[in-house]
Amino acid sequence: MTISEKRAIYFISDLHIGLQDEKSEQLKMENLERLFAIIKADGRSLYMLGDIMDYWMEFRHLIPKGFTRFLCLLADLVRHNIEVVYVAGNHDFYLGRYFDDELGIKSLYGVHELYHDGRKFIVAHGDGLGKGDWGYKLFTRMVRNRFNLALLSGFHPDLAIGLMKMLSQFSRKHKHDDPVFAINRLLQVAESMVAEKEFDYFVCGHNHVKEITELSNGTSQYVNLGTWIDGTLPYGVFDKGLFQLREL
Repeated sequence: MTISEKRAIYFISDLHIGLQDEKSEQLKMENLERLFAIIKADGRSLYMLGDIMDYWMEFRHLIPKGFTRFLCLLADLVRHNIEVVYVAGNHDFYLGRYFDDELGIKSLYGVHELYHDGRKFIVAHGDGLGKGDWGYKLFTRMVRNRFNLALLSGFHPDLAIGLMKMLSQFSRKHKHDDPVFAINRLLQVAESMVAEKEFDYFVCGHNHVKEITELSNGTSQYVNLGTWIDGTLPYGVFDKGLFQLREL
């Protein structure tokens, strides 16, 4: 299949690379290699919708240790002419310019729209959307504040990375008092959006609950990509007018 014939777009989120024990992380990389081989064969684009790494902080003169194999896999995708887009999550504290300038990956924050094969997608990680979730909203403002970033860059890298790991644990442990609300909040966000604008798919991650649900208008769908930290390996693919959640 030639590059011009490739039409499929892929989606992943919430891999949390660096979170688990060494054996689990090695297996995660092996499975990513398998997925990326599939994408190179028939994919046009890969959208990474946040919390791909359990923490990431860009520094001016160094790259944090522990992610080299993953970064090489991403660079290989780009070399195979796959468009790679990284939408930051609450664990992706500050992507900076490294992914764009060094790897050729487009990094984004917040909610974005894209069009593919005549379909409209709303894509986001999902943190801080909708009513409530004030803890995440405050957390995001704190870690991405320019003054705080400048202050952090003045720390010794080992101290700064230690702080990033601590903040990552804080973000992961933060839970809403009502677990049903926490699970359904993003679905409610999608419902509120579809009442205001037309789209075909709202695609996100964040709450680690994999699902595809038809929205109340009967034509749009809410898609949550799930997570790779619970023993499953979900990913999304849109091809030939159909969105599917698959497992490796």
